[in-house]
Amino acid sequence: MRLPTLTQLRHLVILSETSHFGRAAEAAHITQSTMSASIKELELTLGQTLIERTKRQVQITPLGREVIARAKDILNETEDLVALVSAAQGVLTGTLRLGIIPTIGPFLLPRIWPILHRDYPDLKLELREEKTGQILNALTDGHLDAALMAFPYETNEFERLIFADDPFLVVLPKNHPLCEKERLTTRDLKKESLLLLDQGNCLRDHILSASGFREGALSQNMKATSLLTLVQMVGAGFGLTLLPKMAVDAGLLRGTGLQVRPLEAGKSSRRIGLAFRKSSPRKQDFETLSTLLRDELGTPLPPTRQAKKSKP
Repeated sequence: MRLPTLTQLRHLVILSETSHFGRAAEAAHITQSTMSASIKELELTLGQTLIERTKRQVQITPLGREVIARAKDILNETEDLVALVSAAQGVLTGTLRLGIIPTIGPFLLPRIWPILHRDYPDLKLELREEKTGQILNALTDGHLDAALMAFPYETNEFERLIFADDPFLVVLPKNHPLCEKERLTTRDLKKESLLLLDQGNCLRDHILSASGFREGALSQNMKATSLLTLVQMVGAGFGLTLLPKMAVDAGLLRGTGLQVRPLEAGKSSRRIGLAFRKSSPRKQDFETLSTLLRDELGTPLPPTRQAKKSKP
């Protein structure tokens, strides 16, 4: 009896995610005719139709959806098998596919990259920068090995290693009256126009949750999709904002003349950590990477908030 190949199963999963042969072929870095032939060969091997082909879109048959679910499991197990072999060769060797969110990547990776290159020359790091939800979906589907992200965030299906606090700092123009204070409170900011990233970004949710701000207190006329845009808005006089200390330490405010003030010590921060599949055999890699990142940040968790596993 003939068996499907891993390549065919991977093509089927990609097609199910794109619902279009052209986009699936592009994602798989093959031609559309090759993608179509691969799916057709898979159907011939299984003796069943998995895809309904129309001029406008691709429809997955009920049996096709079951096959896709099983195919994802098979591909994940295969990836874990490869990771097991890689882990046996030593800590942080081989390919490590890491997802990272935009409010961490530009500020932390340049600091850790020289250390990894020097101490772990056999490590090949493949990076994917996207929003948290997209990264976790890729982690679930086996397209990533781990996610470097900010917490709190619902990750109960994954194991996690939380290794540092990243406090929020208030950013304001240098002549602002609040510059006279060494430390600010949420009460100080209630009458200010507060600028945050647009909805859908986890940093916005973290700031609202940690600081106790409400949506109604935010500026509704100015919305930003990046921290750099927020900085430019503050510089232009549209209001104040909060930034992670990690971004400020990386020089995001350099040359702007803007001022920073801490906000209620111990109350307003996000946590930084790694999330990975519980079945992954590379936990030692992730523990080592977490330790390197923690030491580089220099802001470990307080004793009462040490990293712990997610509840099953």
